[in-house]
Amino acid sequence: MFSRKLLAFSALLPLTLALAAAGTPAPTAKPAGTMVPTQSQAVASSLVYGLLSDSQYAYRPRVLDDALSAEIFRRYLESLDGDKLFFTQADMDRFAPYRTQLDDAIKAQDLKPAFDIYTTYVKRVDDRTAYARSLLAKPMDFSAKETWAYDREKAAWAPDTTALNEIWRKYVKNDELRLELAGRSPDEIRKTLDKRYANLGSRVHELRGDDVFESFMNAYATSIDPHTSYMSPRSAENFNMQMRLSLEGIGAVLQRQDEYVVIRTLVPGGPASSTGKVKVGDRVVAVGQGDKGPMTDVVGWRIDDVVDLIRGNKGTKVRLDILPADAGVDGKHQQVTIVRDKVKLEEQAASKSIIDVQGKKIGVITLPGFYLDFEAAKRGDPDARSATTDTARLLGELKAAHVDGVVMDLRENGGGSLLEAVELTGLFIDKGPIVQVRDSGGRVAVESDDNAGVAWDGPLAVLVNRSSASATEIFAAAIQDYGRGLIVGEPTFGKGTVQNLIDLDRWQNKSAPQFGQVKLTIQQFFRVDGGTTQHAGVVPEIQFPATVDATEFGESTYDNALPATHIEVANHQNVGNFTPLLPTLIRQHDARVATDKEFGWWSQDVAEFRAQREKKTISLNEADRRAERDADEAKKKARAAERKALGLADARNDDDDGLQADERNVGQQVAAEEERKKHADPLVRETAAILSDAISLLSADPRMAALVLPVSHQPTVWQ
Repeated sequence: MFSRKLLAFSALLPLTLALAAAGTPAPTAKPAGTMVPTQSQAVASSLVYGLLSDSQYAYRPRVLDDALSAEIFRRYLESLDGDKLFFTQADMDRFAPYRTQLDDAIKAQDLKPAFDIYTTYVKRVDDRTAYARSLLAKPMDFSAKETWAYDREKAAWAPDTTALNEIWRKYVKNDELRLELAGRSPDEIRKTLDKRYANLGSRVHELRGDDVFESFMNAYATSIDPHTSYMSPRSAENFNMQMRLSLEGIGAVLQRQDEYVVIRTLVPGGPASSTGKVKVGDRVVAVGQGDKGPMTDVVGWRIDDVVDLIRGNKGTKVRLDILPADAGVDGKHQQVTIVRDKVKLEEQAASKSIIDVQGKKIGVITLPGFYLDFEAAKRGDPDARSATTDTARLLGELKAAHVDGVVMDLRENGGGSLLEAVELTGLFIDKGPIVQVRDSGGRVAVESDDNAGVAWDGPLAVLVNRSSASATEIFAAAIQDYGRGLIVGEPTFGKGTVQNLIDLDRWQNKSAPQFGQVKLTIQQFFRVDGGTTQHAGVVPEIQFPATVDATEFGESTYDNALPATHIEVANHQNVGNFTPLLPTLIRQHDARVATDKEFGWWSQDVAEFRAQREKKTISLNEADRRAERDADEAKKKARAAERKALGLADARNDDDDGLQADERNVGQQVAAEEERKKHADPLVRETAAILSDAISLLSADPRMAALVLPVSHQPTVWQ
């Protein structure tokens, strides 16, 4: 299965904070004013320059000149202050010479301009947080007819400090009003916000030179195209760990809360959970290695530095000094010794469920990403973890349960391994081309499924949304082009490019990672019908209301995305054509959702959310905001009454508490998230109903079945 040499990435999956491989004590951060680039970073910048400007590597290389320098300059400032809340026009005027000097600086391995801009940024954050905290001393006037323009992406830089003060006055006023509407007392509001703004300032000071360098190199990389990026050694290791879906550690996920790092979740059956002495919400105060190693106090540390201390190889021991979740700050500590082990990240792996709809059993496989343990695959390990092997196993279990059809839920799936997209499609299609890839020289190669047979030859639907991207789009496009299944949901993201990881250390013969990696766009991919998902995405045959517009999110929003184009059709044999069936399916879908309360509520919420986004402002008048809140509460009460009358489960509580994630009780957050998982998903249920409709129509009408499924070599499909 893993014999192919092309191990390319088609998306960067979210990084986990789960605890993994061996690490070393974290270096002490220098004050921002003394932060300077290192020689290693200078060398790494030169290596990145060589990759991004060379057609041997990059799909669309660009000459590093004044024009590209201006783009790097803009993107770097956006990465630091995208909402234009810290810098002023006076800062822009001082930085202006850098606009056309960054190209020369990178070529000369001179990173001082990037660090100069960042040092100024830290000072401005200090200024702003001090000003915000000073505003808390006096009560705000919530009777004035003011608005807060929270969407500041296209706003102009504030001309001076006076203008920036006015922006921040409204910023703080909105924070105060949210907490007041949530029922907080004036004293609680002041304490909460004072801590919030103080934490904002302190966490900026926690950043180190490698963070600044990574941000600057990313400004350069993303100026080439939206999906090329630079990763520091630490980020690269986290990425690879995410793709493996396994690690060696204690089996816990951490979260920063105030000055503490807190246990957010525990992997069931993992080393930490198995001790019976660690629970969600516990605060890690100190960490020691082995049975007798000295304890290192980690209060106030960056979360990734604490992770590095807790990480370690299978069989080694780590000691945690824990302040229990239910203890006060002066409560009694307890020390726990944990033996590290291999841990599987099952929450990020494929999972299954079965739902009954219209008298049929429909299996649902939820796939969060196209993961693959690349190192194990390269070794030829038959047990290498992958999205395909996990999905094949789940399909076998669904077949044993005698389901009538399968829904692949790929919503929010941002992609992963190109190889996995090909292999996964092969579970549903017999031999044939899956995707075409074109390199920078214009050469086209066809990636095919060469394995005979399928894991599931029954009825199939694929559920996607706007966040379904890259490898997901390869899979959905192939299923659609072959006529193998129905695509349902929203048009997908529209990403049609392939990336590969380039290890910068491979040219330097370093024993330890030092220079990081570049995720580089090396190819563009095309559908087997010769079309492209670039910009357009995969358009479902049956569409649900769009949660976000293409002008707000997706490939088409990038100003430097590759253009869409077409190539020749790859020779393939369709296994179906659902066009004759679609009018009936759409008519039945429309009739059903017209009376489906939960689907209707979801559609209404989507429309209201989009309308609010279009406004891009929010009132700072308490009476107006209370009226909006009262109307929202009245709507929720009416829905709750309808739910009770219809025998539906209670809806989850989405009231605005005015708090940020790191200000909420961790245990309560996790409990709320678990509760949300129990609620029925109207979109999955409706997709299953659409699939059930198709099964019934084709089973009852042999003539229609012959039109839709003309291929004789798959007689069991849709029966």
